[in-house]
Amino acid sequence: MTGRPMSRRGLLEAALLGAPALAVAGCSGDGGTAWQLRLATGAPGGPYNAFGKALAVQAARTAPRLHIAPLSTSASVDNLRRLGGGSADLGLAMADAAEDAVRGRQSFSDRPAVTALARVYVNYTHLVVPAHGPVRSLRDLAGRSVATGATGSGGQVLAGRLLRVAGLTGERAVRQRQFGLAESVEALRTGTVDALIWAGGVPTPALSTLARDLPLRFLPLETEADTLRDTYGPVYSAVTLPAGVYGLTEPVGTIGVGNYLLARSQVPQQAVQAVLRVVFDRWRELLREVTAGARLEPGFAVATGNVPLHPGAVAYYRSVYG
Repeated sequence: MTGRPMSRRGLLEAALLGAPALAVAGCSGDGGTAWQLRLATGAPGGPYNAFGKALAVQAARTAPRLHIAPLSTSASVDNLRRLGGGSADLGLAMADAAEDAVRGRQSFSDRPAVTALARVYVNYTHLVVPAHGPVRSLRDLAGRSVATGATGSGGQVLAGRLLRVAGLTGERAVRQRQFGLAESVEALRTGTVDALIWAGGVPTPALSTLARDLPLRFLPLETEADTLRDTYGPVYSAVTLPAGVYGLTEPVGTIGVGNYLLARSQVPQQAVQAVLRVVFDRWRELLREVTAGARLEPGFAVATGNVPLHPGAVAYYRSVYG
């Protein structure tokens, strides 16, 4: 995108253009409204699944009229399709996949009617190879076997774009293996693949465990971060894996991409506000198993790019800003 960035108030005003929501509610025991929402997360053991389970637990503890049922899925792309088809009310997705959906790009020609509640944290791209192997740069992967994420995941979208901007296509194409995180880690451990590409929080526990068993090299991606941003827009940014995680002795530059908490446009405004109250009241518990050291603040959360904020989210953030 070009032009001057919008102010926070401008973002909120623009979000009011979203469609009005319909009711998805029942009755609680005391006669009040009880919201029952299905949340599309990710594969068991992954960060989206952990976030979704934590959100359901915290909602049950602090918002008795809000009932959230986490659904195990293939993650971002799958979640966006579920939201569009109505089999989920809430969902998590990486920002690049969400932007594709609202713009009708790639596999989203039907443009699912999704809206954003918040940008909740940033994924860090991990390009991981055995430390003592022959691969020392992204371009060394030509012709090799690479775990690029599960089918239907946002990580697979990012991996595909990363390989394209690096020129790893045609005769130089890698052999992509569509593995989820657990399968990718085991494949790298056993030598079934030469590298894995994963986008997640820092540290990712499965990679921390692998690093204790197998010396790893995390390949730098600073140049590719700039190229992806120039090619696909500001959903991509340059971030740094800090020294100390995974046994790194110095920082490694890589690619950052946000994760959005999304909702169908038909979810009622009051339900969205109830969800966001739990998210902002209990963010420490929600992010504890997802990404270390992250902090969720409204100024960060409201930056959802071309994905419009749900009207209920607009109302919530206005109550925060005054």
